[in-house]
Amino acid sequence: MSEMAVRVYIPTPYRPLAESATHVQVDAGSVGALLTMLSERYPGLRDRILSSEGQLPGHLNVYVNQVEVRTLQSESTPLRDGDEVALIPAMAGGAGDPGPARQPLLDREQLQRYSRHVRLDEVGVVGQRRLLDSKVLLIGAGGLGSPAALYLAAAGVGTIGIVDGDRVDVSNLQRQILHFNHDVGRPKVQSARRHLEDVNPDVQVLTFPTVIDSHNAMDIVRPFDLVINGSDNFPTRYLINDTCVLLGKPLVDASILKWDGQATVFVPGQGCYRCLFPAPPPPGSVPSCAEGGIIGALCGVMGTLQAVEAVKILLHAGQPLAGRLILYDALAGEFQTLRWRRNPECPVCGDQPTIHELIDYEGFCGVPNPEHDGKHEQANGVTSSGAAEPEAVELTPGQAQARIAAGAMVIDVRESDEFDQARIPGSELLPMSVLAQRATQVLDPATEMILVCSVGERSRQAALMLRRAGFAKACNLQDGLVGWINEGLPLEEPARAAGER
Repeated sequence: MSEMAVRVYIPTPYRPLAESATHVQVDAGSVGALLTMLSERYPGLRDRILSSEGQLPGHLNVYVNQVEVRTLQSESTPLRDGDEVALIPAMAGGAGDPGPARQPLLDREQLQRYSRHVRLDEVGVVGQRRLLDSKVLLIGAGGLGSPAALYLAAAGVGTIGIVDGDRVDVSNLQRQILHFNHDVGRPKVQSARRHLEDVNPDVQVLTFPTVIDSHNAMDIVRPFDLVINGSDNFPTRYLINDTCVLLGKPLVDASILKWDGQATVFVPGQGCYRCLFPAPPPPGSVPSCAEGGIIGALCGVMGTLQAVEAVKILLHAGQPLAGRLILYDALAGEFQTLRWRRNPECPVCGDQPTIHELIDYEGFCGVPNPEHDGKHEQANGVTSSGAAEPEAVELTPGQAQARIAAGAMVIDVRESDEFDQARIPGSELLPMSVLAQRATQVLDPATEMILVCSVGERSRQAALMLRRAGFAKACNLQDGLVGWINEGLPLEEPARAAGER
């Protein structure tokens, strides 16, 4: 039998005995000849790869092109030029009888499933085993969480936790690729678990069908090795950051809006989200994806980037994005990388931190939260004074048009750039970011007013806030300007509006 050149994978425990080589080339015509040649080239390997009788030992599996040789011809298995050979020691290696319960780092099916990983020097069999033993928590099963979860499951991350208290809505399907049309109405965590388990049966999916908050965050995060943040609001971002700092967990962070994406990594001891953004923006100044819109494929770019960073951290491979912020402008087709530094005066990760436990993050971010508002201690919708908590009155576009014709005032709570693009005739601009400060100065509580934004979310919050402040005639335009346009109702022309101003 002629001898052929084959490529042999050397597992991490054997590399110190093989001059630190990950792969070596051997000219051998059979597996037995290959093992003998390796033992001669690297004498320290002999006891690891050959028994005292010079045969394949029980604690070692040898794979040829992803097939274990004992299912072929054992040591007599022929080798051909270009064959891939992998030496796979038992998980509990070392001397002694391996016993029937000893298992390889990867079984035959796993070696085949993860073959493209195993061939990477930075992964190998030991690294793939590390991924299978890892636990990653995703905050949110939405635009970012969907691609991140799918790639982590495909990569063989053994335990994936998902926190999401929402249900699948048809509007999610434009970007949240973890869910399908038949999932509409189901809890997102339920949909996510089923699809991730379909992707990879090696993966255990743990579901948390709840909103993460200061009361449950520590208990949810603690068992996991790493956290991926796919949340869509600032209170949760600061909550997850502080939780990870206090527990010493790496945090892979990304955010998206319209055509722009940001991503970075917070590693314990190297800075946190508060170092990058010490304070949140004013409430309402940054629109949500529901308000500002989002290009669906952008979620895939940034969520996949999060998955890559998570895998790197779990494998201890390469350089994580710690201290660097990647900016992606999809419209311009440009990536930028900016540097940032840990702030030694950071209140949570600095040299003398002042935050040692989780706080009220809605209050910190200035976001109205009736359940935690000291002025409105609620019990089943009743305030501490015994009065019923006010609710924003929703008006359909047709109803709103009739009220406007009867003299109702239209208050647009969007930002000026949005207002200039299109607006309801006669509307007044009072952005959400300044509404709370200026409402009592410029608005009359006795006047009926209709609050307007893009899709009705910001304006609903604004109407509720005004009603709590005593503006009992504040109403919300259901579905916002989009609903108004869909009904074919009149708009003020941008050119005319610009000329008047």
